[in-house]
Amino acid sequence: MDAIKRLLITVVLGVLVLTGNAQEKYPELHWISSADKNANQPNTWIAFRKDIVLTEAPREAPVIISADTKYWLWINGKLAIFEGGLKRGPNPRDSYYDKVDIAAYLKRGKNQIALLLWHFGKDGFSHKDSGRSGLLFYMSAGKYELFSDHTWRCCVHPAYGTASKPDPNFRLSESNIRFDARKDLTGWQVAPLYSMPGFIPAAEIGVWGDAPWNKLMERPIPQWKDFGIKEAKFERRYGKTMDTIVARLPYNMQMTPVIKIADALGGKLLSINTDHSGAGGTDNIRAEYITKKGLQEYESFGWMNGEAIMVNVPHSVKVLSVKYRETGYNATPEGKFECSDSFYNLYWKKAQRTLYINMRDNFFDCPDRERAQWWGDAVLLMGESFYTYSTSTHALMTKAIHQLAGWERQDSVLFSPIPGNYDTELADQMLASIGDYGFWNYYLNTGDRKTIEDVYPAVKKYLALWKTDSEGLTMTRQGGWLWGDWGDNKDIRLIQAGWHYMALDGAAKMADLLGFREDANVYRTIMAKLKLAYNKCWDGDAYRSPLYKEETDDRVQALAVISGIADSSKYKKIARLFKTQFHASPYMEKYVMEALFTMGEGEYALERTKRRFASMVNNPNYSTLFEGWGIGEEGFGGGTTNHAWSGGAQIVIAQKLCGISPLEAGFKTFLIEPSPASFESASISVPTIRGLIKSSFKNNTDGFVMNINVPNGTTAIVRLPASSSVEVKIDDHLPTAAQLAIEPQWQREGYSAIKLSAGTYTIIRNKKM
Repeated sequence: MDAIKRLLITVVLGVLVLTGNAQEKYPELHWISSADKNANQPNTWIAFRKDIVLTEAPREAPVIISADTKYWLWINGKLAIFEGGLKRGPNPRDSYYDKVDIAAYLKRGKNQIALLLWHFGKDGFSHKDSGRSGLLFYMSAGKYELFSDHTWRCCVHPAYGTASKPDPNFRLSESNIRFDARKDLTGWQVAPLYSMPGFIPAAEIGVWGDAPWNKLMERPIPQWKDFGIKEAKFERRYGKTMDTIVARLPYNMQMTPVIKIADALGGKLLSINTDHSGAGGTDNIRAEYITKKGLQEYESFGWMNGEAIMVNVPHSVKVLSVKYRETGYNATPEGKFECSDSFYNLYWKKAQRTLYINMRDNFFDCPDRERAQWWGDAVLLMGESFYTYSTSTHALMTKAIHQLAGWERQDSVLFSPIPGNYDTELADQMLASIGDYGFWNYYLNTGDRKTIEDVYPAVKKYLALWKTDSEGLTMTRQGGWLWGDWGDNKDIRLIQAGWHYMALDGAAKMADLLGFREDANVYRTIMAKLKLAYNKCWDGDAYRSPLYKEETDDRVQALAVISGIADSSKYKKIARLFKTQFHASPYMEKYVMEALFTMGEGEYALERTKRRFASMVNNPNYSTLFEGWGIGEEGFGGGTTNHAWSGGAQIVIAQKLCGISPLEAGFKTFLIEPSPASFESASISVPTIRGLIKSSFKNNTDGFVMNINVPNGTTAIVRLPASSSVEVKIDDHLPTAAQLAIEPQWQREGYSAIKLSAGTYTIIRNKKM
């Protein structure tokens, strides 16, 4: 009877592996852990082993693994998965599982499965602790099925512990790891199963669907990209009591350090840090290692980030090598940009690097202090990703969007960062997330209607919380933190009103998409009144809310322009104001730059951006961009040196200067409307779900020449300024009637428009732009 029962469960789970739709309990698939009384303590590491015999090497061996919290998997002594698992929290209750294929590591005959589990055991700004360590494992390899149950053997790894104080700051769910090599379970991944001291049968602590892990959702993002272990050059700086090993890294990266040393006696304490272990105004991730006697090599599995590895060692310890394993989100920098201005080439390089080290389990603000998915940041990081990295980043966006809706409070409030132990609403950031620049921009770039359908109810409920006064102007919403932006001179009411307008606009478009016409009408009615009320705040020179008494806020003017609240009659005065008011942080400066391009002030947009970002871009000591305009006390919020919100100008360069943006969802139809400003030349490649868009131009006294590549299955609308003396040719010919037959919605007054199908083209305009 048990055999029949197990067979039936196996069949069902076989379907599960293929479909990932299982949400019911399966009695033979157990959550397991160690029976040790300390198994659920923070920063606990548990080694699991299971030996199996296969009659043949399988072609496929799909595996489901759910781990609380992270895991490393070896098959027959070979590392198959480096840091599997995701930080917990698709919503406040549920958890994730990985689905991978390990057939390449299996063989006919005996196979040794070894898994090292790291239980975080505490909350943070990007992880919701379940309170229990646990492993769930199912494999289907041909006719063989493997379940996690009491037949697995495990041991709380005695070498792992927690480093001495100070601990990482409260935002980080990871602990500082101490590894005592004298207590290591040497070779435990391949040692004879029953010869290893300390390994006992695993305790069965639950089944699929049980608390505290509850519903299990398939991991929506790929496993990490592993760049391999590489050697770093190092120098030894001698001190009175300890020496410091300094190994420079090629750039700021997510990495795990690897040290090879020799110690004649053993028992020496080494401190493993990076130059970011104490950064952003607080304590971050570091590690410790206690030597054993003799030659030894150790990789600390808790990832850190920085520009340099620094190891504090006693005089008697000989350091033979320092290496590092860079890992990160599985994406490639397919978006390329180069121009005639060396400053902006360097800016793009640093911005692209900063973006990459701020994506892993989730998008985050910084990889050292917080690793937190603040949604104001996420809006910019998503926008940057569309122009810089492969479309694999779209999965991280989808995850982030579903998480934001999944963590909706009972009172319909949206908040971030999530997942984790934070529950405070930053009202303006929430409006940014659900509006034109957040959810709707995601849809325009991906064409993913299903995600919009999933989260629209949360959008509708959140917008219903926002109120307007008798004039129609947005009433200030306190939320949990009345933020607006870093810095001073914040006209909060109009900041919120600008974001409110664009949130309503995004929601109206979502409602149109989903067929909720009545909802769309409601949103647009509120928008119309809000626009009138906002414009009543124009005092003849600038927008200022009625009770605002401080210096005129450049952020407010930018929001008025990019939202369409401000009409062109106000552009001249707003542009003049941008030459005297400099209050926006790097976060909001992106929107100032965009507003300037929108008003036809591209040259000054580049000038202002260069002036404001010069110190961080030209600083040779950092490969990334900063949180504020300076470092530490000269910055904001602690002043980290790796904040990806400072990369927002990449979006403006791509969309406004190079002029590439989607007109129809998924780039089915897209716009190329370059505005060279002061650039004599520029080239860009944009990765889209339909292929790589390429565009380059040269702009000089001889005229304007542009080369473009339109991917298969797409249509490009090219718009260039028109006048009676301007002639435009395509591949040395005048545009055909078909190329000039442009739908009304794609036309723009004062511009000539050309429609191009898939192919490569050279467009020549006889006048400089």
